[in-house]
Amino acid sequence: MARQSISFTEPNDEWLKEQVDNKEYASKSELVNDLIRQARNQQIQVDWIRAKLETAENSGFTEEGKEQILKLSKSKFNG
Repeated sequence: MARQSISFTEPNDEWLKEQVDNKEYASKSELVNDLIRQARNQQIQVDWIRAKLETAENSGFTEEGKEQILKLSKSKFNG
């Protein structure tokens, strides 16, 4: 595992210490790695949503009404 030296602001350092003291994490390193992992997963979700929105925007407009769109969405969602 790569070793890094980073600095934290006092409030962030205190928060990290509290999490470790409360036995939420064994160390600050474990906590920071978990936060990074969560941020990476969140970015994957944001990228997926962005791609879906771009696809929808590029697919054009529809002449269907809201009831028809809702019915079609439900049928696709329910399989």
